[in-house]
Amino acid sequence: MSDELRAAIIQDDATGRVLMLGWMDEEALALTRSSGLVHFFSRSRQKLWRKGETSGNELRVVDVALDCDEDAVLVRATPSGPTCHDGSTSCFTPWLWRKILQREEAGSSDSYVVSLLHDGTARVARKVGEEAVELVVAALAEDDERVVSEAADLWFHTLVLLRSRGLDPAAIEDELRRRDV
Repeated sequence: MSDELRAAIIQDDATGRVLMLGWMDEEALALTRSSGLVHFFSRSRQKLWRKGETSGNELRVVDVALDCDEDAVLVRATPSGPTCHDGSTSCFTPWLWRKILQREEAGSSDSYVVSLLHDGTARVARKVGEEAVELVVAALAEDDERVVSEAADLWFHTLVLLRSRGLDPAAIEDELRRRDV
């Protein structure tokens, strides 16, 4: 595989979560192995780069393995911060969380997400409480469509609450994994 690029899947060694997909040529693979930091080949810029060289969010190598055809790489790594350029733990962030981050970044004054975040955690926490009660009422006395609608409201507001506290929903997944539920 001299000049060919290999897909490189980066996996958090502690959680097993897939963090990102990048591309490695022979030089990137060799540097990743020798330096202990993940390197990639940028297809758009046509050059080598080290993850975290501008953000500081490096990926420290735990293990590197090639697949059976040697055309893909699995790197188990320890991240020193968010992996995705948008500040998420993983580039494979759920759609709703990514949408909340995008709305926050855009900062539009007519955005409900922005207004909630602007008003602070106390307002968002009250909304979570309201939505939780509405879900319980729907579950006990209303049809499935209403239960789904109220669950969606609760889910959304819970994610906004996490964002207002500077938490990533991946922390919830990690906690549940720790509990082995």
